[in-house]
Amino acid sequence: MNLSIIRKLVQVSFFLFLVYGSAIVGYYIVEKVSGALPSLACAYDFEGADYCVLVPLQHQVDHRIGGVIVSGANILKSLIPLMITLLTFIVMFIFLNKAFCGWVCPLGTFQEFVNMLGRKLGVRQRESLPDSVVDRVRPVKWVILVMLVFALPLMAGLGMASHDLGDPFCKICPSRILTTLAVGDTRQVYVDSSSNATLVLSLTADFLFGLMIALALTVRQPFCRICPMLAMHAVFRKLGFARLVKEGARPRCKKCGLCVKACPMDIREVQTEMEKRDVTFDDCTLCGRCVEFCPDKGVLKLKYTVFPIFSADPAYFKRRKKAQIQWEKKHLGNRSS
Repeated sequence: MNLSIIRKLVQVSFFLFLVYGSAIVGYYIVEKVSGALPSLACAYDFEGADYCVLVPLQHQVDHRIGGVIVSGANILKSLIPLMITLLTFIVMFIFLNKAFCGWVCPLGTFQEFVNMLGRKLGVRQRESLPDSVVDRVRPVKWVILVMLVFALPLMAGLGMASHDLGDPFCKICPSRILTTLAVGDTRQVYVDSSSNATLVLSLTADFLFGLMIALALTVRQPFCRICPMLAMHAVFRKLGFARLVKEGARPRCKKCGLCVKACPMDIREVQTEMEKRDVTFDDCTLCGRCVEFCPDKGVLKLKYTVFPIFSADPAYFKRRKKAQIQWEKKHLGNRSS
């Protein structure tokens, strides 16, 4: 029983609850906030126990802020619902921080299990992407957040763009297709030809979902790298209670590199940063793999406020590495990389 196994159990539990848990806490209906949990997964799943904060953000920017600006009404009143939505996100985020991505998110869990399937099938794995590719991909999540979550909905509300662009990110989001398919609803897998905008968005959605699955067979967490929710988390990451900490960095950190090889997001700064204690970088999901595979005692730690949750330990590292090798031999044969 190691941290990775514990995390998998947590991920599966949250996947079942968030995708099928409406019987317990209710679900998100149209634009009304029900008793569901805020800022977790997809609102299009009517069996789910949650709604994604990106849904009301887009709708409020479109219908409220855009509409108020056009009508000349008091814009401060239109900002109140937007602030409430952000507040629910921040409150949830303070407790989870970026661990939402690494421990809770159904789409992140799905990608991890697809990658495990790829390993089982013997698909050649890209354990780490080249630094040049990582550097080019990192800004994409910010572009998607600014353009699809805020800019296009605002333009739609101002009448400068089609009303079909009022929630453009939801129309292409892989989580919308995944969570609805998981409950047997195929209505979100379609090509909407009602307008040029919806045609392009629906084709993009189906292509992106298929591409995510294909890439996840060989690359770790492909969509997570461009997810706008990760960008929102990065904005508020200093507020969260959970964080990744690096203490007493040693010269051998420059040569070791095991933490970067273990990181599913290819965050090389975890290895190269020698000054900052808080190394919860923008792309970090607090999965804890870098801590598991750090062979130096106490150098990397997962902390919750001031309390250490899990620390790097040489003895744990040896047991963990041995267990992984045995598992790969048993389940993957000679096909692991």
